[in-house]
Formats: sequence, C-alpha cells, structure tokens
Amino acid sequence: MQTETEQGIHLIDSGFKRPGFDAAYLMVESGRAAFIDTGTWHTVPRLLRALERCGLQPSNVDWVILTHVHLDHAGGAGELMRHLPRARLVVHPRGARHMIDPSKLWASATAVYGEAVMHRDYGEIVPVPAERVVEAKEGLRLELAGRELLCLDTPGHARHHICIWDAKTRCFFTGDAFGLSYRELDTEKGAFILPTTTPVQFDPQAMHASIDRLLGLDPKAMYLAHFGRVTEIARLGVNLHRSIDVMVDAALACADSDDLHDCIATALFNWCVDALRRHGVVDPETAVQRVLADDIELNTQGLLVWLEQAHG
Repeated sequence: MQTETEQGIHLIDSGFKRPGFDAAYLMVESGRAAFIDTGTWHTVPRLLRALERCGLQPSNVDWVILTHVHLDHAGGAGELMRHLPRARLVVHPRGARHMIDPSKLWASATAVYGEAVMHRDYGEIVPVPAERVVEAKEGLRLELAGRELLCLDTPGHARHHICIWDAKTRCFFTGDAFGLSYRELDTEKGAFILPTTTPVQFDPQAMHASIDRLLGLDPKAMYLAHFGRVTEIARLGVNLHRSIDVMVDAALACADSDDLHDCIATALFNWCVDALRRHGVVDPETAVQRVLADDIELNTQGLLVWLEQAHG
C-alpha cells in the first residue's frame, strides 16, 4: 500500500507482520526525495516501487533517515542504500555504528528469535559504508530541495531515537516515540494510542520528556511508524502520558509476584481491554488479541527489563 497524505508525504506499508502494522515514509520535494525509516530487507522492493510511482529515479534520493535502529524500522536501510547512489544515511550517533557494522544487532536479535525467524521476518542486514553515514546529533538540520527537516533527540523508547520535524507541514515523523495507533482501533472518538515499552531501553521519565518536547512545537499531525498519520495531538499526548504511568504502576504492583511476566502481561491485557471498551471498540477482548497481542508481549518484556534495571 502506498498513500499520499499531504504535500509530498507518501506512506508505504512495509509489509512487516501484517497490513497496517509498520510504515515507512517517502517525502518528495521539487524532484528530490527522502525516505524516513525503511522497514526490513523485504521492504526494499516496495520502497523502490514507491519511488518509481512518483516518477523518480534512485538517483533522486538525497536522504535515508532512520528514527532508530530497531529492525522493523532500519533493517532494510543497508540494502536500500545499495540502490541509491547519491543518498546519505542519517541516524542517531548511538545507532550509527550498528548500521556500519550490523553484526551485533543481528546477533542480539537472533539470540531472541532464532535464525529461521530472523531470515523469515527480517531477511538480511546489509552494512552501510561509514562515509555515507551522517550522525544526527541534536538539532541537525537537513535540506531537501529547500525543505527543512530538523532532527531532535527523543529517548524513552530507545536511547538511539530521533524524531524528524517537517517545518513545511508542521508535522513530526515520530518512529516509536509517540506510541502506536492502529487504524483498526479507530472509533467515532478518534484514534486509540498506546505507548511502546519495547526492550531493552525503556525509560519512562525520558519518554514523558520526549512527548512533551514534541507537543511543545504544537504539531498539526504525527506520522507514526505503527501506524500512519494521526491528528488530535493534544488528546493523544495526554493519553500517552497517562498510559505510561499505568504501565509503570502495573509493573511495580507485580514486583513481588511469583510469575512476574504473567502478572505484567495480564495487567496490560486487562487494562487494554478496559481502555478499548471505553474508547467504543466493539468486542474489545477480541480486538486486543487480534491487534495488540504482540505489542503487549513486547511491552511486558520491556517493563521486565526496566523493573530489573531500576529496582533490582
């Protein structure tokens, strides 16, 4: 799926996991282009087709910008760069080394998922030549045919996370810093949003601060990796702040449980069901199982790591 949303911004469904789960973006300005996030190695043909549909060649791409280096966002970056002769890769300084030498990134993920699942879901990870990598230090400004893109350091989900401010549209590309919002859960009350506490670098205080920083620029919309464009930003920001606190409180309440994982996962499941019911979702139990099960498991794992690191 490729959809143009506004002023040269194209949403590309990466195809990872399921339709409507993981997005990459193509920005086009006066014949020049930038990709923001790439999906996995398997996504690269979709990205190149999106470029072609816009009447552009690989040589028209100036930037490939990564919000962070988790593989559903950055796994295809090296393979994509092989097709883009003029592009440079922009990534947080903490993530740059993993794009230049992705062996540790691959090994750590393989230790969790296994070799077969890694090749099935992520394909390969191709290294990016160091001379083509630009470190997105705080406040880095990029230019796309005169269109300014500002990179802001936004930890909380990961310490190697940036968000990209598009001054032309007054919108942010938020990766995972502004949560998850799947279109299947939209109701007449609008979008439903959920923080992502994926392991291993969840930091609630930093996440709160990053969300406030994004809200401080009064954005018109957010472009989420999971999934798509959302508005009503003030309401969603309030909900994210509340939800982070709920998740942290749930983890702390389970700290003395004999089965810590099950306790946290059950608490998150029940909270999501109740929240979706209040949001007007029909049959919220089924909705959670169908749409949010993977995220609840990842959030549980992230909270387990945070609890161990923060409280021993």
